[in-house]
Amino acid sequence: MAAAKQSFYGTGRRKSSTARVYLKPGKGNIIINDNTLDQYFGRKTARMIVRQPLDVTNLHDKFDITVNVAGGGTSGQAGAIRHGIARALLKYGISIGEPETGEETGEGTSTGSETLTLRKILRRAGYLTRDAREVERKKVGRHKARKGTQYSKR
Repeated sequence: MAAAKQSFYGTGRRKSSTARVYLKPGKGNIIINDNTLDQYFGRKTARMIVRQPLDVTNLHDKFDITVNVAGGGTSGQAGAIRHGIARALLKYGISIGEPETGEETGEGTSTGSETLTLRKILRRAGYLTRDAREVERKKVGRHKARKGTQYSKR
């Protein structure tokens, strides 16, 4: 009864983009800055990146997702949304009683049947790790961050 009104929050970051992601039980609608996913991202690649955590956990039709994203370009924003969705799904997994850290059942047992929690699935896919790569700043006396002037012998 209380779970129907429950909401799960996750913050995602990538390059200079930040996404605030809210998951509510629903039919699978994704709203980004008051637009649908298809309206907001023109590229298929960006739409696929946003849906990846839901596809790998098979929860695409279980949640309505509302996202506020700012900063950066389309690629960075798509990565930030993916990171935020993965973090929000992790909070959903904790709320349904999955162990939070290395307390997973099935580790070290001789039964051979390993239970896959949401955390394990998302961690193996690499969606919980923030991509720390940032654009290197331009240096004085250089054309770009590292490119110098062309050397002329004569």
